[in-house]
Amino acid sequence: MIVSSPYDKLLERLPVRELTATVPDLHGSSSDTRYWQYGDPCAATTLVLVHGFRGDHHGLQLVVAELLGDDTNPTDLRIVAPDLPGFGESAPLADGVHSLAGYSRWLQEFIGVLAPTGRLVVLGHSFGSIVVAAAVAEGLEADDVILVNPIAAPALSGPRGVLTRLAVFYYWAAATLPERWGYALLQNRAIVRIMSVSMAKTHDGDLRRWIHNQHDRYFSDFANRQVVMAAFTASVSHDVSEFAARIRQPTLLIAADRDDITPLAAQYRLQALFSNATLRVIENVGHLIHYEKPKPAAGFIRDFLAEERPL
Repeated sequence: MIVSSPYDKLLERLPVRELTATVPDLHGSSSDTRYWQYGDPCAATTLVLVHGFRGDHHGLQLVVAELLGDDTNPTDLRIVAPDLPGFGESAPLADGVHSLAGYSRWLQEFIGVLAPTGRLVVLGHSFGSIVVAAAVAEGLEADDVILVNPIAAPALSGPRGVLTRLAVFYYWAAATLPERWGYALLQNRAIVRIMSVSMAKTHDGDLRRWIHNQHDRYFSDFANRQVVMAAFTASVSHDVSEFAARIRQPTLLIAADRDDITPLAAQYRLQALFSNATLRVIENVGHLIHYEKPKPAAGFIRDFLAEERPL
């Protein structure tokens, strides 16, 4: 079942091209990454979006719509939204190693294939914030960095760390069961709904139904059990604070005051680790800024991109 979105009209106005990039790895092999391109392909600024764990490019569409769909705030942007390898329509990494290092190398190679001209900005949400931070710290030549709901500290230390521990057990069980049963557990709709309910903070009934429908439709769209297990391990084994000190680019952190994965105090500690970071906090929202508060997030992004940079 498809639930109507409160943002349907905005999304319908977005011109989009569906494209495929063949991305090489260090061993001479390659895999196909599916990506969606919005806005002017000749724009002066290219913004590359990296979604979170178990999602795909759909998760960040509302932010795209708010950035490009408002005629009163024209933005000279080309936005590129890939599906992470092994999720959505992108093939798994050719070497099968879906570690943080593997995703970081993939992002660097993907952007190399993309060959953007002009200004390059990279944005990561949740697990995508870790991937982006690792890639930039390891040499990705981005001009600016944006991290939405950044994982600022180890997930097990979050305000609802007990839920993360339950998630660890859930993925452990999915890995140890026979293939058929493990796969079924990962795609279990009741468990996906529990995850969705625990993250959503909005009291808007229509928006909650749409968020749950989005998770129903896209949260289980992965290539195989091994990809999910490896990506989950990467997501709970690392956080942005590991890489912050090596990121010299201007950085925008967009945090939530009710995020159950990373408390707000940890976001302020994270900001202090960067040499040049601005923290913006959105109130009355949790880990789903991209679904529940895309308009203020887009406003912060637009303001950040419009700031003058020293030559």
